[in-house]
Amino acid sequence: MSLLAREAADAPALARAALAANAAALADLGARLRASPPRLVATCARGSSDHAATYAGYVLQWFLGRPVASLFPSTVSIYARPLDDLRGALVIAISQSGQSPDLLALASAARGAGALVVALVNDAASPLAAAADLALDIGAGPERSVAATKSFLLSCLSVLQLAASWSQDPALADAIARAPDALTEASALDWSPALAPLATASSLYVLARGIGLAAAQELALKLKETCRLHAEPFSAAEVLHGPLALVGPGFPILALTQPDATLAPTRAALARLAALGADLAATTPVDGARVLPTVTAPAVLAPLCAVQSFYLALPALAAASGLDADAPPHLQKVTETR
Repeated sequence: MSLLAREAADAPALARAALAANAAALADLGARLRASPPRLVATCARGSSDHAATYAGYVLQWFLGRPVASLFPSTVSIYARPLDDLRGALVIAISQSGQSPDLLALASAARGAGALVVALVNDAASPLAAAADLALDIGAGPERSVAATKSFLLSCLSVLQLAASWSQDPALADAIARAPDALTEASALDWSPALAPLATASSLYVLARGIGLAAAQELALKLKETCRLHAEPFSAAEVLHGPLALVGPGFPILALTQPDATLAPTRAALARLAALGADLAATTPVDGARVLPTVTAPAVLAPLCAVQSFYLALPALAAASGLDADAPPHLQKVTETR
């Protein structure tokens, strides 16, 4: 088994431990946020962690009605523009390594401007953890695979646990309780047959909508990193605008869905793409499409379960393309952007 697959396979057990370890701290943070609700929530992250930030945005805006924005690190690190008044704002900084200088600069600037900065990191001794008001260890443990797996999933679950503690929504509490078992079930699903045709592809779209968009972003990045496939993530709504012009017979598309209000419009969009001749693999039945097997899980967990199944199929797809998923060209584990 590849290093990437072994680390992905560790995610369910690590999730169970991390959710238990952070429960008390997040309960306290949730009470603090209920007592003094932030007027704005903002995220700062790069790479796979930024996909977790997309997930955070959907969860917090959906379940708490808080406006969520993404802060731009280069405005601080490159353009040297200080942040103005952020009193009453919550800033969530997400980083696997906690070392990237531009994220550190942005988090420090946000805290200096009065924001409550919460860092989700996989290294509690990292500079980003020290720069935050509160640092939470996502509990992924050492991650040696260049392409991040378990750290993405555990970052998303930390966000979900934060939202559950803050909102006290029973549906989110249930999702947290079910998450480790759902990821275990997802680990047993084999996406390899449905993904196999991508071994001869050169480009594709990865589609989702709503809370699933973060998963589409993550799949697309991993296909670039490990399989040298030019994969572009789009909302299933957005793809019907300009990107539709590229779709024709044989154009590859992966589509992720979840059991919520986005399912019907997403299926309608996929049916249109299939009618144009797209080579479609989807987590929902569509005429002419290959079916990606899925776990029965709450909508907020469905994208994470899809990512887990995908991770475990990825090394075989890379190998079919003559590549090693554990040794992506030109990449290193920690990228310190400035």
